[in-house]
Amino acid sequence: MPDSEIRPGLDRLLQGLGGSVPVTVHDGRLDVLARNAAATEHLGEAAATGRYGRNIVYQSFTASARRVLGNEGADLYARWATAELRSAIGRYPDDERLRGLVAELSATSGDFRPHWAHGEVATERSGVKRLRHPTRGWLTFQSEMLHNTARDHWIVIYAPAT
Repeated sequence: MPDSEIRPGLDRLLQGLGGSVPVTVHDGRLDVLARNAAATEHLGEAAATGRYGRNIVYQSFTASARRVLGNEGADLYARWATAELRSAIGRYPDDERLRGLVAELSATSGDFRPHWAHGEVATERSGVKRLRHPTRGWLTFQSEMLHNTARDHWIVIYAPAT
């Protein structure tokens, strides 16, 4: 099982970067554990609520994902997030929370079902993302995912693309 607490040093790094570079941390179940002020500014507050509201896969199938990423970006993100979910289930095949997430999205999201049926498993750990900032419009970032294997945490850094 992934650890639900981030290391104190990582938390200090997140807070130290504050408003300069967006950074998020999610666990191996794809639940967001932490994010800094810049991530909240660029990604918005987590709009999804309920049992899976902190989960990046669940969030990818919400209206807020379309607002921040645009239609094309949200579709690409949903595809990637679903492939990440399949990866997570491969690491934790008996995890009831992950199985419940698949059941919930299968029952409630017509957009999720074809992605899940496609059967992709995620392997991409970097990419270019366009985010719609509420006041500055579209901004482009190079995102990089770093893995803390001991806790199964993923640190996602969004560096401004040049």
